[in-house]
Amino acid sequence: MYDAEFDVIVAGSGGGLAGAYTAAREGLSVLVAEATDQFGGTTAYSGGGGMWFPCNPALTRAGSDDTIEEALTYFHAVVGDRTPSDLQEAYVRGGAGLISYLEQDPAFEFMALPWPDYYGSAPGARNDGLRHTIPVPLPERELGQYTGLVRGPLDTERLGAPAPDLLVGGRALVGRFLAALAKLPTAFCWRNAPLTELIVEDGAVVGAVIEQDGTPVRVHARRGVLLAAGGFEQNAAMRAQYAVPGSAEDTMGGPGSTGAAHRAAVAVGADTDLMDQAWWSPGMTHPDGRSAFALWFTGGIFVNQDGHRFVNESAPYDRLGREVIRQLAAGTTTLPFWMIYDDRAGAIPPVGATNVSMVDADEYRAAGLWHSADTLDGLAAAIGVPADNLAATIERFNRLAALGADEDFGRGDEPYDRSFTDGASPLVPIDTPPYHAAAFGLSDLGTKGGLRTDTRGRVLTADGAAIAGLYAAGNTMAAVSGTAYPGGGNPIGASMLFSHFAALDMAAGRAGP
Repeated sequence: MYDAEFDVIVAGSGGGLAGAYTAAREGLSVLVAEATDQFGGTTAYSGGGGMWFPCNPALTRAGSDDTIEEALTYFHAVVGDRTPSDLQEAYVRGGAGLISYLEQDPAFEFMALPWPDYYGSAPGARNDGLRHTIPVPLPERELGQYTGLVRGPLDTERLGAPAPDLLVGGRALVGRFLAALAKLPTAFCWRNAPLTELIVEDGAVVGAVIEQDGTPVRVHARRGVLLAAGGFEQNAAMRAQYAVPGSAEDTMGGPGSTGAAHRAAVAVGADTDLMDQAWWSPGMTHPDGRSAFALWFTGGIFVNQDGHRFVNESAPYDRLGREVIRQLAAGTTTLPFWMIYDDRAGAIPPVGATNVSMVDADEYRAAGLWHSADTLDGLAAAIGVPADNLAATIERFNRLAALGADEDFGRGDEPYDRSFTDGASPLVPIDTPPYHAAAFGLSDLGTKGGLRTDTRGRVLTADGAAIAGLYAAGNTMAAVSGTAYPGGGNPIGASMLFSHFAALDMAAGRAGP
């Protein structure tokens, strides 16, 4: 009846690798089924590979005096009752233990990278950034049999740039898991192997159909199946079905994030939640027509089609993206919107992190994405906004910059707003001609709607019963953070942690309800 047999199947090779590693370390045989030709999924695209894990050993070494109680206060204040409180608590409390578990293995090294919480005025917010942890970079030669098989970086895939020899950020995280798995004899990783169907016997998931290099393979899973195959951001039809704002062309999600695992689970009775949600951001529009996640704005303002400023440009990217979506829905803003800036730092937009590197400026100009003019009237004409409105907007903003306080949108009021200006005010006057404009759209880091789970990662039905043998994590799981994005490293952290919990549950032989 089966072509292969393992204790555990893990669909996806991003944060799900934490589950694969845990299962193999606990003595189980594991198959990692990666849908594409490279490992890492969306996790590998992350510039930092960060994890929001309060009070973990790496943060303690960095001098953090945080407490879990304060972190719980913050997380629940931001997320509210949109997700179950026990799920929130499992996440906030569990991350420190996962880092401790991993650091027992010399394959893993982590360090603090201070990154302020994204709701700096919420109760319990940690504005010194010491809830954020990243992997230490890793030379690719240490990956053994997996050398050359980690996805990314984006410049390699989209611009043809050579891949660096040193893995950093999400690539380092994926690489460390692969290096560790290579030393565990019961762990096996398949590429070009999407999971297309779950096999159910007597109400329990006991295996899956995996199309290995296009050939359906029936694989038995003695302990269970973990779905950690990303979201469905690359599937235009599913985005339309669930009314997810934005487009598949502008997502930063991995190419394997097509929702196949979602569909397989729903077919066996899984319940879903948050299916209209994603991790959003503003996106700089590039000459290929795609808008890519951008942050680290050291100047400039955003204006809409009426030449009016409409948002705090220095807000955390998901909050900024959600405001764009709100205004799109209200009809007060259209795409593209424009970054307006002056020539004090030259004609290149003041964007420190574009995720996909900028190409030659002439290509942006030829595509109608960047414009310059000696006067604001000339710039307004070039981008098609009312000249009087744009002039009044700039005049108002310059007065606020001189005042040092953004009375309109609160730019600079929270610590994150000042993260990229060394603590200085992000209100930079626009008064040095020539004047410039760069087109922006809406991007995302993947969808966050998925399968409802309990605190052990077990997938639930609509009536709250666990489906025996079926687990989910990452963007295949309905996000523990609900409609919010509490802090940098929340998506990857939750993906790793609930994968880890699922593997521990399977190792304990508790796959049933």
